[in-house]
This record gives sequence, C-alpha cells and structure tokens, in this order.
Amino acid sequence: MIRAAKEDTVKVHYTGRLDDGTIFDQSPEDRPLLFIIGRQEVIAGFDDAVEGMYQGESKTVTIPCEQAYGKSNPELLEQIERSLINDAVELRIGGQLEVTRHDGSVFHVMVKALSDERVTLDANHPLADKDLTFDIKLLEVKKPNP
Repeated sequence: MIRAAKEDTVKVHYTGRLDDGTIFDQSPEDRPLLFIIGRQEVIAGFDDAVEGMYQGESKTVTIPCEQAYGKSNPELLEQIERSLINDAVELRIGGQLEVTRHDGSVFHVMVKALSDERVTLDANHPLADKDLTFDIKLLEVKKPNP
C-alpha cells in the first residue's frame, strides 16, 4: 500500500462541512483536488490530514480554525460612509463587494453591517473563526522522482 508523505503529489475527493452540517465546498466528481503535500497549496490542517493516509483510504477529520483560515482579525473590519459606495451597488448583510486598490489589485470584502449612514466591511476570509470538517478520500499518491 502506498502511503502519502511530504512532497508527494496526491489526488483527493473531499466534502467540506461546517459545524451545522452545511456543505461549503466539495470536489467535483470528475475533477479531484490535486496538490503536493507540504507545499502550502491547501490549508495546513488539510495537508496534515492527508499526510500519512494510504491510497484508497477514506476518513473524516475536523480541522480547528487555527489550522484552517484562522481567527478573525479585527483590524480587517472597516466602517465607511455609505455615500462612498455607488448607489447602483446592492448592499445586503452577507453580500460581497469587489474592491480595487490604488495599485490595481482586487480583493473581496463582506458586508458585515449596514445603517443609513455607514457600511461595515469585513476583509477576513469568510471561513475565519470556523472549525471545518472534511470527508476525504485519497485516490492517488505519486512519489516525487528521485
């Protein structure tokens, strides 16, 4: 049996769930996730969960938020004047906005709170503060060439 180790290229099928059972992500049946263990291509806890699995093995693992998307950083919350946002933009709590920086780079923020005068935007990852449960099936392990 082939066991997955650091620097191996692996193919997995996965389903990610929140504590309440809500599925937040899963690999399409025809496109398993391909990554190299230890290269920080996936969240740390997922990398750790796959390392040591045997090809063909399935398991369920819960990854604490610290090994997933981390704790929310209060410095990534910002209140802005509602008048700074174009009236054509639909604002709703939980909705996302695309923000363009001065250098042209783009990032997404979530609308956390709304009032008539102000909008609170959150640039934390939407899965920050959440423990994540994954059902993982290791389909294939390829050892690096010597």
